[in-house]
Amino acid sequence: MNCFAASILLAFCVSSGVAASAPAPAFNLEADVARVMKTFEVPGIAIAVVKDGKVIAARGFGVRKLGDPAPVDGKTLFEIASNSKGFTAAALAMLVDEGKLAWDDPVTKHLPDFQMYDAYVTHAMTVRDLLTHRSGLGLGAGDLLWWPTTSFSTDEIIEKLRYIRPATSFRGSYAYDNLLYIVAGKIIARKSGKSWGETVRERILKPVGMTTTTTSLLENEGNPNVAHSHSKIDHKIAVVKAVPAANAVGAVGINTNAEDIARWMTVLLNGGELEGSKLAGAGNETRLFSAAQGREMWTAQTPIKISEPKPALAATRPNFFAYGLGFQLRDYKGMKLAMHGGALQGFYSRVVMVPEAKLGIAIFTNAESGGALTALQYRLLDQYLGAAPSDWVSLIGDAEHEAHAKELARIKNAATTRAIRSQPSLALAAYNGQYQDAWYGLATIETVGAKQVMRFTRTPDLTGELEHFQHDTFIVRWKERNFNADAYVTFSLNPDGSIERMKMAPVSTETDFSYDFADLTFTPVKAAKPQ
Repeated sequence: MNCFAASILLAFCVSSGVAASAPAPAFNLEADVARVMKTFEVPGIAIAVVKDGKVIAARGFGVRKLGDPAPVDGKTLFEIASNSKGFTAAALAMLVDEGKLAWDDPVTKHLPDFQMYDAYVTHAMTVRDLLTHRSGLGLGAGDLLWWPTTSFSTDEIIEKLRYIRPATSFRGSYAYDNLLYIVAGKIIARKSGKSWGETVRERILKPVGMTTTTTSLLENEGNPNVAHSHSKIDHKIAVVKAVPAANAVGAVGINTNAEDIARWMTVLLNGGELEGSKLAGAGNETRLFSAAQGREMWTAQTPIKISEPKPALAATRPNFFAYGLGFQLRDYKGMKLAMHGGALQGFYSRVVMVPEAKLGIAIFTNAESGGALTALQYRLLDQYLGAAPSDWVSLIGDAEHEAHAKELARIKNAATTRAIRSQPSLALAAYNGQYQDAWYGLATIETVGAKQVMRFTRTPDLTGELEHFQHDTFIVRWKERNFNADAYVTFSLNPDGSIERMKMAPVSTETDFSYDFADLTFTPVKAAKPQ
């Protein structure tokens, strides 16, 4: 989930137009965060700011859980999702420094069984390619193998890559993916002789001094100072359960807080140097990785298309936009930014560094609001870069509201213009059965009482009721309403009236891309003939 992130959480703001707002109020961190929490309905936020090697802020605001007064503070743990990718890139950089691998080694040199859909791509894919989102896979392809929580193992997920068809040519364009970071995590485990989590903890977290950061949700058990996840259910913010993704480490996995992320940003801004940092952990290490590897991670590898903003948001338009190794690269006010976003159910995060200004900003939320992150990001950048301030809270809030209203209107229009009197071609029970997709596996449809229920067999929470939409298209309404991922389910028939295939597509364009239903092609599983 991207995680983005998955990853470009401010995209809607860049492409939406809003009217110019009143002059920005004077910068006040407490007042600005309070406005953001109210405007974007966020229960809790943690912020870290480092400047010139000093920690300016590492603190929390709001509450860890709605209905509970326990406050967010500088030690409150948040899931940071795809911001874990920077740790994966750093772990690989350390292995490169040690001569245990090279960025341009073929992946098959280290994982002989690795296989993509295309044989050429299998043999040409390098360790560098795993981190740069240019594999030819579509946006978020295969994420349903790990999201929401599935029973697939990490090895099963990697094995299923060979069944996922590419969307574009190899190295032809940028499309954010998570699965290849899972492969990168596997290489780290293979070369270090320990799991990804153990390696990151011993080789990065400990020397950096990130003593309370964890690499799995299991490690958080017994710690009361953990933020709870929140999502909107029927447009109202609510506490929701955590969604573990232990099989996706490398792409996600890190849980951290404002104090620890300040240490991480300080080391990154120092080019990997630990010595002389007041935040360095115990030990004799002077560097996490070499300066050369630090430059490599923050060097453009894959160009990203730049969207044209409307006039009110013109200042957000970068002059360059690219992906490095574990970090997005762009510019703001004439300065290069190295940054990343993260998104998992109930948590969004953003880490932004300005190397030239020795500035690092991290923002964590326990709610799903890219707008909250973006408003605070630009507010803080303007303050610490000495730029003329804008009222980003109003600008981004209005943009988010406008975009959401347009999407609700589009969905309503689709419902009112459908062929409401149409009927399915077959009796409802004829749609029941097992359906097989080449990479995901099985989904089932069965009659339960008066309802038809769809289940993804390896994803317990992807269970929902089917309701007829029009013709041979239904909508599956997932029982977990906080997913906000209801999907169309359309059946195509053979000339004899039997079902040829079943396709899916999200109902809303706001559905996270990790619900990659559109990449699935289900075909009926033929029942064995009785002997």
